[in-house]
Amino acid sequence: MQTPTPIFDGHNDTLLRLHMKSADPVADFLNGGVGGHIDLPRALEGGLRAGLFAIFIPSPGKEADVEAIMSQPTYDAPLPDRCMTDAALAETMAMAALLFRIEARSEGRLKVCRTAAAITATVDAGNFAAVLHIEGAEAIDADFNNLDVLHAAGLRSLGPVWSRPNIFGHGVPFRFPSTPDTGPGLTDLGRELVRRCNALRIAFDLSHITEKGFWDVAELTDAPLIASHSNAHAVTPHARNLTDDQLKAIGGTKGIAGLNYATAFLRTDGRMRPDTPFEIMLRHIDHMVEKAGIDSVGLGSDFDGAMVPQVLGDAAGLPKLVDAMRAHGYGAAEIEKLCFGNWLRVLRETWGG
Repeated sequence: MQTPTPIFDGHNDTLLRLHMKSADPVADFLNGGVGGHIDLPRALEGGLRAGLFAIFIPSPGKEADVEAIMSQPTYDAPLPDRCMTDAALAETMAMAALLFRIEARSEGRLKVCRTAAAITATVDAGNFAAVLHIEGAEAIDADFNNLDVLHAAGLRSLGPVWSRPNIFGHGVPFRFPSTPDTGPGLTDLGRELVRRCNALRIAFDLSHITEKGFWDVAELTDAPLIASHSNAHAVTPHARNLTDDQLKAIGGTKGIAGLNYATAFLRTDGRMRPDTPFEIMLRHIDHMVEKAGIDSVGLGSDFDGAMVPQVLGDAAGLPKLVDAMRAHGYGAAEIEKLCFGNWLRVLRETWGG
């Protein structure tokens, strides 16, 4: 059997799925066979060898059925309620602990990595390299005490907002059709968060942020611009997708934009539907490469956090996406960059090692 192409995934919500729905999340991840998109057996089968594991805190109260809303021809889902810091921190610690417990019981098959060198060594040894990421900085207090502690524990990537406001900035709504220019940018605390993350060499993720917030970060940061799981607005005019100017800015800093597999951000009709072909994924890759450059595009699946194309299925189906890239005309060197090399380079440059 041919060894699958190694893949680095810029975003998954597997920790939340396990935390919310599994009676024995560690065993379920390590042994597989319990649903979702990612577990260790399916990851290794599909060539998924490394990735950012997001900690995401659901909004309090009753949330709108976003998946149902995004099956409509046009939509504008209401922004969820804010999360309070203490509650968000408790859930953040629980999911971080879950990743560390998976590592401890994996017998070396999964390593939580804090440097690019550790990612390389782990993957070269045939194991899985996981990076701790937070999506939405609700767990970070205004004095940044929690940021320092989480960084010391292993946090290496942070998205300041999800699609809701917090003390640091504003997220875009799930709105179609719409530009990403949907509201204010960073707050004063958000600007300080950028500076603190730069000082700690924490990657700063711009997926979900408003267009104004994106440009606020671009003016402040000294690191490559990263949008871990966002697509091309020119192909699908969804508020979550990146404009051509944003893609060019990412390329100009030698950053990265990761292709999101969520069907509503892929399809030209903006709908969350499983009957979504590889061809539309390739259209987004083509456009992102055209605007940002072949060195600044990667993959950011949103596995376990969204409906993905039925033709892909789950992590075990990733070789089919690679085959589609190859049949589309991407060469071996380009596929290596898109699937793994670009993410590794950006994280090495951001982290400094």
